[in-house]
Amino acid sequence: MPHSIMRVDIAGRDVTRYLQLLLRKEGMNFRTSAELEIVKTIKERACYLSSNAIKEETSETEKTVYTLPDGSTVEVGAAKFRAPELLFRPDLIGEESEGLHEVLTFSIQKSDMDLRRTLFANIVLSGGSTLFKGFGDRLLGEVKKLAPKDVKIRISAPQERLYSTWIGGSILASLDTFRKMWVSKKEYDEDGARALHRKTF
Repeated sequence: MPHSIMRVDIAGRDVTRYLQLLLRKEGMNFRTSAELEIVKTIKERACYLSSNAIKEETSETEKTVYTLPDGSTVEVGAAKFRAPELLFRPDLIGEESEGLHEVLTFSIQKSDMDLRRTLFANIVLSGGSTLFKGFGDRLLGEVKKLAPKDVKIRISAPQERLYSTWIGGSILASLDTFRKMWVSKKEYDEDGARALHRKTF
C-alpha cells in the first residue's frame, strides 16, 4: 500500500492566494493579512467548481455581490469559478504537478489490481477544499474520464467532512481495539512514515 500513496501540494491556501490575484485583476486590491482573511471568506461563500470550465469561460458570468466587514460591497465575477479550478489545474499558477483528479486516479491505479474496483467505489471526500459547491460532481466527472470504462465510481461526501480526519483520529485514539496500531513518538522519530505503514498495512 505505501507505494500507492501520493500527495497533492495544492490546497485551500493556494486557492485563496489565486483568488486574491484574480480579484486584483477585477479591480479589488486586498493586500494585508487581515484583507487576506476577507479573501478567504469570499472564497468560502462565493466560489464554486464548474462542471464545464471551458463553457463557463465563454458564457457571461453573473456577478455575486459580497458585503465587506466595513459595509461596502464588491462584485465578484469570473474569479469565483476560476480560483477553485486550481485544484484540478495547478498549471494555472505555474505548478508542474497533476490535478487532484489525476493524483486520485493514479494512486488507485498504483495499488493492487484486486483492490482497484473497491477503491473506485469507496472514494471519501475530506477537508475544507471539498466544500466548494460542485466539487463532488466535478471530481466524479473527471475521474470517470480517466478510470476504466466498466468500473463503478462512488464518491461519498460526509456532512462533517471539514473535520473528518480529526474525528477519525480521535475515534481511533480512543478505542482499545486500535491500541496495537498506535505509533509512539519514539517509534516515529526512529522510522518516520515507515512506522505508520508497518502498523496499519
